[in-house]
Amino acid sequence: MTYSEDSIRTLDWREHIRVRPGMYIGKLGDGASPDDGIYVLLKEVIDNSVDEFIMGYGKTIEVKIKGKAVTVRDFGRGIPLGKVVDCVSKINTGAKYDTKVFKKTVGLNGVGTKAVNALSYKFKIRSIREGKLKEALFENGNLVEETLFEENSQRKGTVVTFMPDEEIFGNYRFIDELVERLLWNYVFLHRGLTIIYNGQRLYSENGLKDLLNRNIDSPTVYPIVHIVENDFEFAFTHSVTQYSEEFFSFVNGQHTVQGGIHQAAFREAFVKTIRDFYKKDFDASDIKTSLIVALSIKIQEPVFESQTKTKLGSQHIEPGGPSVRNYIGDILKKRLDNFLHMNDDVADALLRKILQSEKERKELSNIKKIAKERVKKASIHNKKLRDCKVHYNDNHSRRLETTLFITEGDSASGSITKARDVNTQAVFSLKGKPLNCFSLSKKIVYENEEFNLLQAALNIEESLEDLRYNNIVIATDADVDGMHIRLLLITFFLQFFPDLVRNGHLYILQTPLFRVRNKQKTIYCYSEHEKTVALDELGEKVEITRFKGLGEISPDEFGNFIGKNIRLEPVILRKENGIGDMLNFYMGKNTPERQNFIIDNLKVDLEMI
Repeated sequence: MTYSEDSIRTLDWREHIRVRPGMYIGKLGDGASPDDGIYVLLKEVIDNSVDEFIMGYGKTIEVKIKGKAVTVRDFGRGIPLGKVVDCVSKINTGAKYDTKVFKKTVGLNGVGTKAVNALSYKFKIRSIREGKLKEALFENGNLVEETLFEENSQRKGTVVTFMPDEEIFGNYRFIDELVERLLWNYVFLHRGLTIIYNGQRLYSENGLKDLLNRNIDSPTVYPIVHIVENDFEFAFTHSVTQYSEEFFSFVNGQHTVQGGIHQAAFREAFVKTIRDFYKKDFDASDIKTSLIVALSIKIQEPVFESQTKTKLGSQHIEPGGPSVRNYIGDILKKRLDNFLHMNDDVADALLRKILQSEKERKELSNIKKIAKERVKKASIHNKKLRDCKVHYNDNHSRRLETTLFITEGDSASGSITKARDVNTQAVFSLKGKPLNCFSLSKKIVYENEEFNLLQAALNIEESLEDLRYNNIVIATDADVDGMHIRLLLITFFLQFFPDLVRNGHLYILQTPLFRVRNKQKTIYCYSEHEKTVALDELGEKVEITRFKGLGEISPDEFGNFIGKNIRLEPVILRKENGIGDMLNFYMGKNTPERQNFIIDNLKVDLEMI
């Protein structure tokens, strides 16, 4: 192809966003993952309403999601009427550049709502202020209608309604639990803010303390410690049963799931303060083992490492101000040290926990040394892992796509390996059924070769910060043995790495149960209902194939199920289902109770007999 002047194109703002959506919202996805694009669109709109609340205007935000239509309504000042269209259709237009109007906000680049507009099939914005209402309607980012109502009796504020474009996002869906988690974080971080979600009221009186109470479902060593000073707030405790450390960190209300400067500064200052208080040079890992922290900091003009704002890069609290590291370090040195001096019961419990972790670490040291040597030898020629080129902890544009498929047996792993995208998809092959590790100690992870290699492949021994794959996908057959392997793997993650599940990294791969085809067309069906629809569409002369295992699906066909149209079912932890109680019921030794549950809930599919 000739490279000439005709090869050079200039895209307008709308075309650029639609052609390169990943630059603006990270990745697309179908709504199965909390970092999928449709949730980023929702967040971009809510961020603007929250910024109004931060500046003291409007204490309530209403969010309604019905099917694929989203409406966000705030009661702030409303966008200046003459700039309504510009604010949602002109890149680098907004009030966030004026720090006198908006201080310590998240939306700083003048891009957010423009991306929502460009990536929506329909987008409508209404601004109500000064007794007037300005309304603008867009389709695929193109202005369709603009109306000014000179008289209006509604309360002032801004209303945004949008429907993400199916041409871009495919057959997406909003998962209620993922939306709720996003909205709860807003109210935890902004005390006094009320969010009404589909009629449900979300409100927090105790900020990050409430966040931890909602997310911790295991016993703790001591009550949650909660400290607030100026623009920094943190809450923490140690879990009795959890092994790895876990962070919920935020900057100006933005959930920085990858951490950043503020998280590293807290970890460093926490270890130093604890050592100084007890006057003992504890190993840092003994202090941090099973530590659960929520922290929030407000920064003027924060710098993030991407448009999706998942990792903080700012070194300073404000231009020319103190460093983030010194600011957090000084607060912990003063406030945490004072708290421990004034609360002997917490100080004693924390010391016992550190000494217990130290004892367990020393007991495990020889086992861990041997296990790491095994991993090192295996990694030279690891038959279990077929790795990919890009990883989640890389600074790469495709890092959010990185996926590890955990398969059963060689036939299934062979098909996936041949069909996968070698850049972002890796395969880990199990040999038979893994061990039921319920109620076992972390020692088993190092003693069991399969668990040890899986932990090493994921790089999650110490924390999630260096996780190598964004999506960990259990890919097993849809039969009794496959379901059992799913349960055993979920048990492994819940027992030793619950934060990996809680942060939305674990999924079940959905593969088709049937292939329905005639000479003209092939349809893959994931349920009986889809099979019925396919039969209606293709008529009588069709061939129906029932897939019983992943190994029966050819590599050529498998490419249809793990590519653009991949269907993933997220493993979601609900607060009402405590990890301990859930694992004890399904994987413990209460056989009669479980047997009665199965009998009472047994459903027989006659077509499968």
